[in-house]
Amino acid sequence: MPQEERVLVFERKVLDELGTFHGLKFNVARYLRRLFAPGVLRFMARTQVEEDAAYKQLIPYVIMTYEGKYLSYIRGKRAGESRLVGNGSIGIGGHINPVDEVPLFDRDFREAYLTAVEREVAEEVLVEANHADCIVALLNDDSNEVGQVHLGIVHYWTLDSSKVSRREQMITQMAFRSPDELQGLRDTLETWSKLCLDGLGEMAKCAESGVTLSDAEWDKTPR
Repeated sequence: MPQEERVLVFERKVLDELGTFHGLKFNVARYLRRLFAPGVLRFMARTQVEEDAAYKQLIPYVIMTYEGKYLSYIRGKRAGESRLVGNGSIGIGGHINPVDEVPLFDRDFREAYLTAVEREVAEEVLVEANHADCIVALLNDDSNEVGQVHLGIVHYWTLDSSKVSRREQMITQMAFRSPDELQGLRDTLETWSKLCLDGLGEMAKCAESGVTLSDAEWDKTPR
């Protein structure tokens, strides 16, 4: 039998203690410090947490930009999250799974997380461009059954070219589009992408002084 998928999660009460929010949270340092503190994150069976709001699955959500335009696509029938099939998206990402080179009970998930972000992107698209990666926001939406069990970490990738092509069949109609073009497609976007679309201007500002988990100064960012 195939091994059951395990995903990176934390207890919902941690978010409640930090301060639950709806939409985007741009001052992320206090949240990141706590989420990546020893003992907070763990791997659990996806079937166990997929409909259990006592846990939040941690999801990297990578937004790619080039010359003022943003990568967008439609989630096809092979999308990993069946509840999002057919929706438009401006974020690339997915669940964080344990891999052979990452100890299952690693107490410091920062490097493991960053490695997983790159791997998740590479599984879905081929990026033949250099990029700067900044964490610009956290993303939470408890208004629907998908959002209730997920928390997004929004990464803002500034590319030096538009050389991005799809790897997965789940990705269709992929193109770089301007914010105005994306607003015209707003009704077709998944909820997380709608929230991010409204915050693109602020994200661009944050990217100039954004944080990364590999940066020794990340936890000194103003709260």
